[in-house]
Amino acid sequence: MTSVAEPPDRVPPEQRAPRFDAPDWWIYRGTGRPFPDIALADLLPPPPPWRSFHGGPLPDRDEPPPDDGETERRLGARFHLSEHDVNPHEVDMVNAALYLRRPLLVTGLPGTGKSSLAFRIAQELRLGRVLVWPITSRTTLKSGQYDYDAIGRAMAAGTRQAVARWGREAGGRATEEATTADPVDHEPPIGEFIRLGPLGTAFLPSRLPRVLLIDELDKSDVDLPNDLLSIFEDGEFVIRELERIRNRSPEVPVLTNDPEVTATIVGGRVRCHAFPIIVITSNGERDFPAAFLRRCLRLETRAPTADQLAAIVDAHLADSGSEHHRQRLVQEFVDRSKASGGLPADKLLDAVYLATSGAYRENDVSWPRLVDALWRQLTSVVP
Repeated sequence: MTSVAEPPDRVPPEQRAPRFDAPDWWIYRGTGRPFPDIALADLLPPPPPWRSFHGGPLPDRDEPPPDDGETERRLGARFHLSEHDVNPHEVDMVNAALYLRRPLLVTGLPGTGKSSLAFRIAQELRLGRVLVWPITSRTTLKSGQYDYDAIGRAMAAGTRQAVARWGREAGGRATEEATTADPVDHEPPIGEFIRLGPLGTAFLPSRLPRVLLIDELDKSDVDLPNDLLSIFEDGEFVIRELERIRNRSPEVPVLTNDPEVTATIVGGRVRCHAFPIIVITSNGERDFPAAFLRRCLRLETRAPTADQLAAIVDAHLADSGSEHHRQRLVQEFVDRSKASGGLPADKLLDAVYLATSGAYRENDVSWPRLVDALWRQLTSVVP
C-alpha cells in the first residue's frame, strides 16, 4: 500500500467550532439533522408574486409519503455534518431556491454529492420520500409527467365484453342485465391505467413541497431542457386523456409515482400549490439553452474534504474496523484523488468496506493492486 503520513487524530464533529455564524435567513442548514418540532410551513416565507401558485384541491391527508429507505441507502444510517464541515455556498444556494421557488441546477464531477443533495434536503426538512427521475437519451417530458396504458385498458375492456357475452349466452338473469347494461359500463375506469411519473407527482397540489431529483439531465435528448420550461414557469400540465372527458368525469383518481398512493385529478389538469424543491444534476458534459439556465439557480459542487469524507464513511460503516484504519484510508483517498483530478466518493466506501470486512488485511500483498484498481481514474483505460 502506498505509504501516507499518519493523519492527526480527528476532532469529533460535535467538538469542532463552526467556521462562520449561520445567517438568520437560512432554513436549510446543510447538517442533515432535522429541526425538532418545527414544520417547514411555519418557517418558509410566502413566494414572490411571480412564483405564486394556487393549485388544488389539497388532499385530505396532506403529508409527504414517508421515506422508503432510499435516503438511508444513499446517505447512510447516521449521516450528519457538523456546522464546521458545512459548505456555506451550497447552503446559500439551496435556501435561495427555497425562497424563490426555482429549480437548482447542480453541476460537478461524478461522486461529489450532486444526487445526494436532494436526499439531504428531504431528510433535514422532513419532506419524506424523494421523487427520482433518472434521465436517459430516450426520456421525454411526457414520460416524466404521466403514462397512459391504452393497450392495457383496451384488453381489460375486451375481457369485460367477453364476460358480458358469456352472460347473454348463459341466459336467465345474467342475460337481462347484460342486455340492458350501458356499453360504457364495459370500459374500466381510465384512472386505473394512468400513472403519474416523478415529475407529475411532484407537481400535485400539496401544502408542503415535494423534493424531486432530475438526475443527469445532460444525458437527455437535446429538446428536453427546453420542454421543461413551460412546467417550470407555469407550475402545471394537462393530461389530455382526462381533459377530453372532463365534462363527463370532472374528477378522476389516478396512480402516482409513490407506491400505493393515488391522487384525484380535477378537469384533467395537474396544478401545484407548493412549487417542488427540484434538484437537477449534470456532470457538465453539455451546455444547456440560455432560456433553461435563466429559470434555474446554479451550484457547482466541489470534492468533499477529508472531514466530510470521514462523515460519509462513518454514516455508512460506523461499526466496521478501527477508526484509525478508516482515517488512514480516507487520507490516502484524498491524496490519490488530488493527484488524479478527482475520484468519486463511493470508491472510498468500496475500499473501506473491503479493508474492514475481514476479506483483506493491510499487509496483504494483493491489497495495493486492489486499491489501485478501485481508485483508478474514471477516464483511464484498463490495459
